[in-house]
Amino acid sequence: MLTDRFARCSPNSTLLNSSLTQPTHTNNTKTQNHSFTYSHTLSGHEFVSNEDFEKAISCFRHALRTDERHYNAWYGLGAIYYRQEKFEQAEYHYKRALAINKQSSVLHCHLGMCLQASKKYYDALDVLAIAFKLEPNNPQATFQRANVLIALERDDEALLELYHVRDHAPREASVHFLIGKVCKRLGMIDDAMSNFMTALDLDHKDNNVIKNAIANLRNENCENENDDE
Repeated sequence: MLTDRFARCSPNSTLLNSSLTQPTHTNNTKTQNHSFTYSHTLSGHEFVSNEDFEKAISCFRHALRTDERHYNAWYGLGAIYYRQEKFEQAEYHYKRALAINKQSSVLHCHLGMCLQASKKYYDALDVLAIAFKLEPNNPQATFQRANVLIALERDDEALLELYHVRDHAPREASVHFLIGKVCKRLGMIDDAMSNFMTALDLDHKDNNVIKNAIANLRNENCENENDDE
């Protein structure tokens, strides 16, 4: 699902590409250090993708020993701690990355997700607001904001956010599934069922979760009809 993929991804498009930029200096030692730092960071992300966190942490720390301002390595450590549900440590490392690269909406989204996991909902909304300013059309920031609003039981606002995400990612099953859950909470049973069915058509991995949601909705609907009789 969208949140899982975002939490697990290495920042290839936004973060790693900036790391790939060739140094402007000509000092050979600095150039070698840059290559060393980048290679360790890249290896760290590869180990993360294979869930070998111990080796990944070692790689990121090696990178930071060479260049403590290499925000991609700080991000990598934060991502590992987030996946290990060590949210305070994740928050610290994400903030270290952001202190170096304040213009990354991706990093702000990761920090917002971490703050939400720590139930710091209003802090998460503040961070995500910055992500919006940096990249107004970032669907992940919108999706994450919707999750925070759901946690705050502001379902009407969350639903509007999710509709925006659906416009940007119409084939993302997790978006339709979450819309279905919010519609169910709001008593919009037909809309909930429609979105659950769309999610089921789009998703080929987590369909047991979706099938259970559909079955529960049908059962609850039948019980309500019986009560009316």
